[in-house]
Amino acid sequence: MGFGRGLPDDIRISKEILNRLTEAYRKIRNTCRFLLGNLSDFDHADYSGSLQEMDRWAMSRLQGLTRKVTRAYENFDFHEVFHAIHNFCVVDMSAIYLDILKDRLYTAKTDARERRASQWVLSEILSVLTRLMAPILSFTAEEVWGHVTAQGKEPGAAADDSVFFASFPEVRDAFMDVELEGRWKSLLSLRDEVNKALEMKRAEKFIGNSLEARLTLFLPDEYRKLAADYVSFLPMFFLVSSVQISDENLSDIHEGAVIKGLQIRVERAAGGKCQRCWNWSESVGTFGDIPEVCDRCYDVIS
Repeated sequence: MGFGRGLPDDIRISKEILNRLTEAYRKIRNTCRFLLGNLSDFDHADYSGSLQEMDRWAMSRLQGLTRKVTRAYENFDFHEVFHAIHNFCVVDMSAIYLDILKDRLYTAKTDARERRASQWVLSEILSVLTRLMAPILSFTAEEVWGHVTAQGKEPGAAADDSVFFASFPEVRDAFMDVELEGRWKSLLSLRDEVNKALEMKRAEKFIGNSLEARLTLFLPDEYRKLAADYVSFLPMFFLVSSVQISDENLSDIHEGAVIKGLQIRVERAAGGKCQRCWNWSESVGTFGDIPEVCDRCYDVIS
């Protein structure tokens, strides 16, 4: 169906198109729900000086989104606004930052500084995201903003303030980090290869949840130093229980399709499953008073 027959910009509509738009809208709305749900106990203090590298990456990506969306509005490219916001929610947030961050949000001590820092980032993202989408998703933005202001995330804002009275977001150059995003682009390429190897093992019923896996990686030279700088972070980054870097070629492995020379061995993680964080660790069962948790969780709850 179209309007303005014969013109190059006829509007196409179908049930399939509406279903795709509905699903895209649901992704954006669910991202906002996740952000709100993890801010219920936030103390609203400024933790910008305590950000970990992953948090700084998310803040840098947020500035890129703000710049892209602002430019699109100025050029009246409203479809580009929607696609940019949707892509940010689906890829940068759901598939990467929020997926990795769940471990810290759910298992760290409630008032741990690293957890509070991540909540500060979530608060910033929610505030900016809501104001960016207000002109095109007005009712959803207004609904979200009502929760944002009611919980005190916008200093001086009353619970009945409208998102349309708030200032439009501006790019904060202090949080832009092109070098960091470049490093993470390489890390994310490595993560994609690891996910393929894990998915193959899932299909073989060798593992269920990725946390049941232990990884050993043999890396090409250009990735070896990068991985060495992040060795303690890699288990959380890959969502597995442990990661080792090997100096020798591996056997019984999955080879990287995009990263040539990459070898990935997936094994069952050693030890028992922690009933609190779901990671597998040999420390599970070693604490007499709370035998079902790992050493990290024991430190938090004891």
